Amino acid sequence: QVQLVESGGGLVQAGGSLRLSCAASGFTFSFYGMGWFRQAPGKEREFVASIRWSDEHTFYQDSVKGRFTISRDTAKNTVYLQMNSLKPEDTAVYYCARKMNAPGDYEDRSAYDAWGQGTQVTVSS
Repeated sequence: QVQLVESGGGLVQAGGSLRLSCAASGFTFSFYGMGWFRQAPGKEREFVASIRWSDEHTFYQDSVKGRFTISRDTAKNTVYLQMNSLKPEDTAVYYCARKMNAPGDYEDRSAYDAWGQGTQVTVSS
């Protein structure tokens, strides 16, 4: 009964901010790394950010470094993606995902085994 539910998406002007949330249930949240991916129309789903379970080290796609921050609240079983200085090219459906508890690249979508339904983020110019 693993479940990931994203929220917080919406329409925002370029330069604005949004905070996405991913509510997790059905597993021991603190024992898994978590990640955010995004997919724009006609494009492949791409890695955005992730957080390692063991030490909470974070990873980011180069294009979002310095603008996005991934974090987690273990007590709330929730992972967040704070997005600042948003650009039109950030427009996409954003997905929360659970990293498999096995060796794997935190930036590789094949290393994740559970996904949410996604939340739309639209950034206007």
